[in-house]
Amino acid sequence: MIGIGIVGLGMATQPHMLALRDLEAAGSARLIGGFSPSAERRAGFALRWKAPIFDSLEALLAAPGLDLVLVLTPPGQHLPVARAAAAAGKHLLVEKPLERNAAEAAALVQVAREAGVTLGVVFQHRFRPAALRLKQAVTGGELGTLLSCSASIRWWRDAAYFAQPGRGMKARDGGGVLLTQAIHTLDLLLHIAGPLARVGALAKTSGLRAIDTEDMAAAALQFANGAIGALDATTVAEPGYPERVEIAGTGGSASLVAERLELHVKGRPVEVVDGAMAGGGGADPMAFDHGPHRAMIAEICDAITQRRTPSNDGATGLPVLHAIEAILRSAESGAFVEL
Repeated sequence: MIGIGIVGLGMATQPHMLALRDLEAAGSARLIGGFSPSAERRAGFALRWKAPIFDSLEALLAAPGLDLVLVLTPPGQHLPVARAAAAAGKHLLVEKPLERNAAEAAALVQVAREAGVTLGVVFQHRFRPAALRLKQAVTGGELGTLLSCSASIRWWRDAAYFAQPGRGMKARDGGGVLLTQAIHTLDLLLHIAGPLARVGALAKTSGLRAIDTEDMAAAALQFANGAIGALDATTVAEPGYPERVEIAGTGGSASLVAERLELHVKGRPVEVVDGAMAGGGGADPMAFDHGPHRAMIAEICDAITQRRTPSNDGATGLPVLHAIEAILRSAESGAFVEL
């Protein structure tokens, strides 16, 4: 069994812990314990999950049986935690985004490579059954040559969400709706449709909350394969709606709404992969099934055991950061930006 420790015991802990409990029951992983610099959060974690806690990162990293560290801290703390864990020979699974910007994220990838440890990135949407089927369809050519590829993330975050100190601020989070919320769906779009060639964008802060990052962004997208599309991302759309990925090609089209896929391939009946239509788009960011987290953690545990690269290798988390930075540069300059 892979021994797992958690660093950072905030909101993101819940789906990871639910997934870990399932994996423990299956005998494929076991929780070593958790650490947060906050004594209050350590106590809350121990009480809720009846789990061991450590009062320092060093103590957790020295714990017998620890193989893998889940880094669930805010961005900006990922790189220093990863450096310490990698130096101790521990594998890493790091919450999105890998870091606040592409340069820091690339440094984190390099830290893992130099230490010879496995690095995964938390993009659990890739592991949803409907997303896996859509990826298969596109990769297998079922939709033909891609023509139009777009994503819409019209979410809502309430005052309670932004009441946490530093949330929505560049100093803590590194970015706004693009880096913190829409990154999951944009990553999925790039994971399925391929990298971007250039973008032209608008972004602004609504004024609904006291933050210094964008909570509205829109972009025209041109993909390296020639397809074009659009990105629409916001956290001001109360009460929040399911995110969408729309793909159209010469051989058919697909609509992925949250976890439900409709696949229209020419000459075939419509294929539907059913899944939840609700997710973390509303006031409760954790209102989603933990099954994809379970599949994601199981994948990196298998990769560690089999000594192979996981499908969510950390380096695959870099393209979406480059895309977000290009979108924000375009919004600032008013011109298209090449990637």
